[in-house]
Amino acid sequence: MTPNTLIVTVESIGAIQQRTTEAFRQALAGDGPEEDAPHRLSFETTDQLATVFTPRAIDLLQAIAQAEPASIREAARLVDRDVKQVSENLERLEAYDVVEFVDEGRAKRPVVPYDEIDIRLPLRGTAERDVAPA
Repeated sequence: MTPNTLIVTVESIGAIQQRTTEAFRQALAGDGPEEDAPHRLSFETTDQLATVFTPRAIDLLQAIAQAEPASIREAARLVDRDVKQVSENLERLEAYDVVEFVDEGRAKRPVVPYDEIDIRLPLRGTAERDVAPA
């Protein structure tokens, strides 16, 4: 894992609170980690995760990370999508700190501040089912 990795998880609020409490306890005791903690984004359900990390959003993130477009319009051209749709998609990703915007004149340049996104989806254990039975 690179230092510039976003870890995306599906876990309960209780699990997030427990991890946060443990990190604070370690920090107060002076037992903090040697390196910076990775950036994390957690969702309670896979449905919530899927509304942010859609296949189109993932394609957009990859295109931005690789081509570094100068504007939202240029990003839309890269993925052959409507500018309005791409703008809405980027605003959703920005709300979750997955994308940042850099103002350059009249244009907003989308930037993906991560080298990789590590999506961790538990199949056993504490994950709660969030889908209706078939």
